[in-house]
Amino acid sequence: MSAFDPSLLLRAAHGQCKRGAHAETQVTGAVEQPAVFPPFDSANFVPVLIWLALSFALLYFLMSKIALPRVQDILTTRQAKINEDLKNANKMRAEAHEAATEHDKMLADARAKAQALAQETHARLNAETDAKRHALEADLNAKLVAAEAQIAETKAKAMSNVETIAQEAAAAIIQHLTGKPADAAAVAAAFAITKA
Repeated sequence: MSAFDPSLLLRAAHGQCKRGAHAETQVTGAVEQPAVFPPFDSANFVPVLIWLALSFALLYFLMSKIALPRVQDILTTRQAKINEDLKNANKMRAEAHEAATEHDKMLADARAKAQALAQETHARLNAETDAKRHALEADLNAKLVAAEAQIAETKAKAMSNVETIAQEAAAAIIQHLTGKPADAAAVAAAFAITKA
């Protein structure tokens, strides 16, 4: 078996190596050997597998003892914080709902009180208005009765005066026509006949 030659990798990387199923390279000394990729070389299988197992075991140990517990702590802390926040949010939502219910109740009570006060004020004002109207109507009715009585009295006086004035006017007319004073008893009797 041949030893690992770093120049093979450099030439392969720069595209200087011939490609094919049996690529041949020249090694110093004019001996040609087939080029094999070192991890696929059967002579290197055992050491590669041992290093693979050791690397895996070391990585597993580091992950299980250092990295994963930290991640688990972070996830646990985060979940606890989320649960606490949800609990607080639900508590605040319940308090807000309770406050809204209390506010609605206060509004309904205030609305009912305002309506009752408005109805009471309306009823009181109606009663006061009715009382004032009845008092005014009674006063006006009393004044109307007094005015009607005064009118009737004035009318009666006027009617009594009218008869006297009419008798005096008739006497004056008779005197003017006849040139003699009229008999007052005859004028009164004539008025009595016309009245009846």
